[in-house]
Amino acid sequence: MKKKLTPEHINELLKTLKTRFEKNMNRHKDLKWDNIQQKLEASPEKIRSLYEMEITEGEPDVVDYNKKTDEYSFVDCSPESPKRRSLCYDYQAWNARKANKPESNAVDTAKEMGIEILTEEQYRHLQELGKFDQKTSSWIKTPPQIRELGGAVFCDRRYNTVFMYHNGADSYYAARGFRGILKV
Repeated sequence: MKKKLTPEHINELLKTLKTRFEKNMNRHKDLKWDNIQQKLEASPEKIRSLYEMEITEGEPDVVDYNKKTDEYSFVDCSPESPKRRSLCYDYQAWNARKANKPESNAVDTAKEMGIEILTEEQYRHLQELGKFDQKTSSWIKTPPQIRELGGAVFCDRRYNTVFMYHNGADSYYAARGFRGILKV
C-alpha cells in the first residue's frame, strides 16, 4: 500500500518542482509556475503521481502546455533513465517468462504510478530539450503491430543522435527503465 502523503510531503514536493521549473526555463518558455501549482493543488491524485515520479529519481518537470485542453505535461527529465529499471515491457511479457522473472514490468508500473510511458514522439521532443539517456535506455510505447509479434521498442541517445531499437518484450536490463508523462 502506498504511503499517505502528509502536507509536509506535498509542500516539499511542490518546492522541489518549483525550483526545478525555475532552473530549467528552456523546457517551458512563457509558462508561469503559479498557474501550474494551482492546477496541481486542485488534483491530489496528480500530486501523488508526481511524488512517485520524484521518489524514483525521475526529476519530473513541465515540458509542454496544450492550450486546447489546458493541460501541462510533466515528463521524467532525469539525465539517465529513472530508478525503475530491470523491468520487462508489459505483463504479457513478464508472465511468459519461465525463469528469472524481473520484479515487474514497465507498463503496469507506470499505470500504478498514474502515468503513461512516453511515445516515440514524446521521447524525441524531450531530447530536443536536453541530452537524456546517454548511458541508459528507456522503453517507449510500442506500436501494437510490433507488440503482437513479441517485440517492444526502446530509445536512447548515443553519438548525439536519438536511436530507437527493438528487443523481445520479455527482456530486461539493469540500464533500461522507462520515462513517464503526466498531464495536469
